[in-house]
Amino acid sequence: MPQRLRSFIGTILIICLVILYALLATTVATLTLATSPWWVHLLYFLLSGLLWILPAMLIIKWIAGPRPRD
Repeated sequence: MPQRLRSFIGTILIICLVILYALLATTVATLTLATSPWWVHLLYFLLSGLLWILPAMLIIKWIAGPRPRD
């Protein structure tokens, strides 16, 4: 697959990932954390704010393609 096409597809995937993840994380927070104390909110949004990086790293690794051999 050409690198430009791989970059385009990866960019679209990352944008979709961020949008869907933000909607999901906000929905879960709204439904489950309504009566929780402030520190539970802080921990939830800290962890959920960092968790999207894992699938994004996989997409970025795919965009980069296989490493060239020496």
